[in-house]
Amino acid sequence: MRPATAAVGRLAGAGARSPERANRGRTPHPAGRFGAPCGRMDAVRVALLREVLAGTEWLDATRRFAGALRGSVVSHGGGLLLVGTPEYEPWHLAAHLVDEAAWSGTPELAPTLVRHDARPSDPAHLAVGLGRLEAARRGETLLVVAPGEPAPLLERVCGARRAGATVLALGSGTGELAALAHESLAVPDGAELDLDTVQHLV
Repeated sequence: MRPATAAVGRLAGAGARSPERANRGRTPHPAGRFGAPCGRMDAVRVALLREVLAGTEWLDATRRFAGALRGSVVSHGGGLLLVGTPEYEPWHLAAHLVDEAAWSGTPELAPTLVRHDARPSDPAHLAVGLGRLEAARRGETLLVVAPGEPAPLLERVCGARRAGATVLALGSGTGELAALAHESLAVPDGAELDLDTVQHLV
C-alpha cells in the first residue's frame, strides 16, 4: 500500500462506522436531522484528508462535482432531492449538506432525502418515498448516491430526467446511471477512496 493510500485509510476509517452502515436496518435520528451532526472531528478529519490528497485527481474531481451540484441547485432554485439504494441510504451526505447549507447561507443545498422504505408514520423529514422522484420536474436537482444500480431506481431516475430534472450521480461511474447523469463522479471498486470517504470531500 502506498503511503498516501495508507494515510487515507487511517483518516477515513477513524472513529465510528459511517452512518450509512450504522443506520442500516435501524430507525434514523428522529430530531429533524439526518443522523448525528458531523461535528468538529469530522471537519478536522476532512481537512487532513484534503491535505493528504493534495495534488491528486480526487481533489479536482470532487471540487468539480461539488461545483456542479451547487451551481445546479442555486441557478435552478427548484430544490435538491437525494436518494440512494435500498441497502445504501446516504444519511451522512444528507447531514453534511444540511450543515453546509447553514454554514454557507445556501439553503438550496439542504436536501430532501428520498427513502426506499419510507412510511407515512415516519417523521416528516424521513417520510418521503420514491413517489417523490416520479413527481420531479424541471428546475429540481436529483443527486443519486449508489454503489449499485437497481432497476427500479434507474427507471425513476430516467423518468425524473425526462421530466426535466438535473441528475447528478455518485457511484461506480459505469453503467446506466452514469449515462443518465448530467454530471457524475466515479468511485470505482478498488479505488484509493471508497464511496463513504468521497462523500466527505463533496
